Amino acid sequence: QVEESGGGLVQNGGSRRLSCRVTGLPIGEYTVGWWRQAPGNEREGLLCISGTGDRTFVKSSVKGRFTMERNNNNNPAYLHMNNLRPEESALYYCSATINYCGDAWRLGDPIYHYWGRGTQVTVSS
Repeated sequence: QVEESGGGLVQNGGSRRLSCRVTGLPIGEYTVGWWRQAPGNEREGLLCISGTGDRTFVKSSVKGRFTMERNNNNNPAYLHMNNLRPEESALYYCSATINYCGDAWRLGDPIYHYWGRGTQVTVSS
């Protein structure tokens, strides 16, 4: 099971931390990552970290503003977002997958991911 939390209303230029808790999986074997989808847009992969932490991915448009942390000791994975922009208002999802963090994670079939229901982040202009 994957569950996100922490969404809400943020001011333009503000910060927010999202949490993702994954249960029922051997988490050390799974890549965990963050996605977002705005109305009318495709879901886009933002960041991921492999189960062993040796592979990471950061989408260029969020590099330097978004960071992700995770550990495998039953603690949440976090998405730290800084300098948020109104166009980044979206439903933010967390997923866990056996795919390697990278193109396989970003471009692979979504059916190979365990998905949360998402948490809404709205950035006011």
